[in-house]
Amino acid sequence: MAEKKKKLGRGLDAIFGADIDSILNEIDNTKEKNGVSEVEIEAIRPNPYQPRKTFDDESLKELAASIKENGVFQPIIIRKSVGGYELIAGERRLRASKLLGNKTIPALIVAIDDAKMMEISLLENIQREDLSAIEEAEAYENLIEKLNYTQEKLAEKIGKSRVHVTNMLRILKLPAEIKKMVSENRLTYGQARTLLSVKDEDEAIKLAQRACREGLTVRQLEKMTQKKDKTPKREEKGDIYLENVRTIMERKLKTAVKVAKNKIVIEYNGSDDLNRILEIIDCLEERD
Repeated sequence: MAEKKKKLGRGLDAIFGADIDSILNEIDNTKEKNGVSEVEIEAIRPNPYQPRKTFDDESLKELAASIKENGVFQPIIIRKSVGGYELIAGERRLRASKLLGNKTIPALIVAIDDAKMMEISLLENIQREDLSAIEEAEAYENLIEKLNYTQEKLAEKIGKSRVHVTNMLRILKLPAEIKKMVSENRLTYGQARTLLSVKDEDEAIKLAQRACREGLTVRQLEKMTQKKDKTPKREEKGDIYLENVRTIMERKLKTAVKVAKNKIVIEYNGSDDLNRILEIIDCLEERD
């Protein structure tokens, strides 16, 4: 697999705006001013914000073969840290170089804070579309929690719809066994989303195992989950009314809402999102 020679992340600025554009310019200026350094591989620690947890062995072997023949076209990006360096971008190149037994690797050493490091790490992977659904969802959750993004802001940043972000975050609520199936590509994102409607955890796991075993389509799985969650007819009228209330509230508040008998639960992500919801329902405390 030939390694394409291109600048890191050009196109990130179209998603992350002027902030990332300035970072990319800084990287280019660093290259022009200081050039590329040969850095000892053993001195480079993994990126703590790397969203991708699994790497395809065959793909890494192909990349290693390309590097052996042609060298590393595009240097990795690192930053100085205590006792060495931290990787910012280029983990596949670093892993492939390790496979070859190389002692050093071409690198650009730049000064980037944690926030930009997280953003670049996520976008480098999303643009290649090789993250599993669970890895992508966990990356979203990280950005929301550590950078205080709202779902709306994150959606705007990554060029996705808010609904997409919300749905991705929801699959993190699935049982660990089901999330493992998704991470291992034995269960699709669509199948995982369908299983969210099954309230009984053991039943959801059984359906997930059956979907893997029998190769069930999303539609087939939907029919099964509908049968499992079918409620008695005497409750249908009340359920329809509560479902309508839930739909109206979610449309109004732009977040997930659960409506049950004598209880309403409104989900939010971080203080900014909470304040946004409180403002919509006119519950923000007035200050002089």
